[in-house]
Amino acid sequence: MRKVYHKIIQIAGNVITVEAENVGNNDLAEVTTTRGTSLAQVIRLQDNKVYLQVFAGSRGISTGDEVRFLGHPMQVSASDDLLGRIFTGSGQPRDSRPPIEEDMINIGGPSVNPAKRVIPRKMIRTGIPMIDVFNTLVESQKLPIFSVAGEPYNELLARIAMQAEVDVIILGGMGLKYDDYLKFRNTLDEHGALSRSVLFIHTASDPIVESLLVPDMCLAVAEQYALRDKRVLVLLTDMTNFSDALKEIAITMEQIPSNRGYPGDLYSQLAARYEKAVDFDGAGSITILAVTTMPGDDVTHPVPDNTGYITEGQFYLRNGRIEPFGSLSRLKQQVNGRTRGDHRVIMDTMIRFYADFKETLEKQSMGFQMSSWDNKLLKFGKRFETEMMDLSVNIPLEEALDLGWKILADCFDPTETGIKTDLIREYWPKDAQ
Repeated sequence: MRKVYHKIIQIAGNVITVEAENVGNNDLAEVTTTRGTSLAQVIRLQDNKVYLQVFAGSRGISTGDEVRFLGHPMQVSASDDLLGRIFTGSGQPRDSRPPIEEDMINIGGPSVNPAKRVIPRKMIRTGIPMIDVFNTLVESQKLPIFSVAGEPYNELLARIAMQAEVDVIILGGMGLKYDDYLKFRNTLDEHGALSRSVLFIHTASDPIVESLLVPDMCLAVAEQYALRDKRVLVLLTDMTNFSDALKEIAITMEQIPSNRGYPGDLYSQLAARYEKAVDFDGAGSITILAVTTMPGDDVTHPVPDNTGYITEGQFYLRNGRIEPFGSLSRLKQQVNGRTRGDHRVIMDTMIRFYADFKETLEKQSMGFQMSSWDNKLLKFGKRFETEMMDLSVNIPLEEALDLGWKILADCFDPTETGIKTDLIREYWPKDAQ
């Protein structure tokens, strides 16, 4: 039996304080009031004082209520029965189906020993040319999607969840509008992807502390599936909401604020989650794609700024498209030489011409006379934006590479591309030669 404490010495916001012994950090406790029982989690230990964040909020709690520590941190099931299920941030069913209580594991464990990792060498196909061709997603990679409010980043995640060639999708939502949650659920269900997915959803109306649990819930489950030889893709939205929850609790705890009020350990908190990405030696893998919204489109904001030091590149989502400039997958060289012999040359050539197209647009806007070469670049740029950059385009990698050759052939002569002759002979469309 765990000891029950009958005196709460302080209530500040949603944080309560008791004097207790033999309690571990992140341990769970039950707070019993006249209204019922609430779950709380230890967030700080100082001498014999224990600070607990109450999930449902501190309203209705008085100093004479009971606190009973459970002796373990938050747990989640790692059962195969999770597939097709939807849960709250605290692991309770959101889909009106029974809870799953077998194969319980602790969340928030350490990242994987580097000795158990292998060098990432496998591509994850998404059917999105701006990812597959230009910034290939690699198994065990950790990549943020930098965006701003109003951009279709949740729609992009839903597309990836439907089309990515992986075994298991784990989707974590933090601070989601209820409409966005319904869109995720309905889209995955309509396209048959829900049966291979597990959703942990924290909505904007849920207790804020639950948003802190979502990444750990997702990654704990992902690790168990990966150890069973599954290729797991973890999709998180939005890590800025996660960071804001950290900030709110740090303010409640009267911690000394760092940059823009965020806690000084923001980098460590983000890294502890992102570093769970891994390709296990002799087992499966965990790949992480996480949306990070940038307030005011400011990449120097503490959340994207810290994120950039942890991850292996980033995708920039602007104006409804993945921008080729700024977006980067640092591991793409590991795989795009193994896909098809023309992958790298198509990637390099089209981006080079698109950069020239942008310069030509500036010249055109300033009233300069357009040369025949400028007109070719303008034609190429418009086709590239419509047929390759548009997120509605959904084609396999090989078709995207063939399309790249077709666009080049329709806009330029072979000698104007700077591509090696042997590749021109092999891949240049025959009807254009």
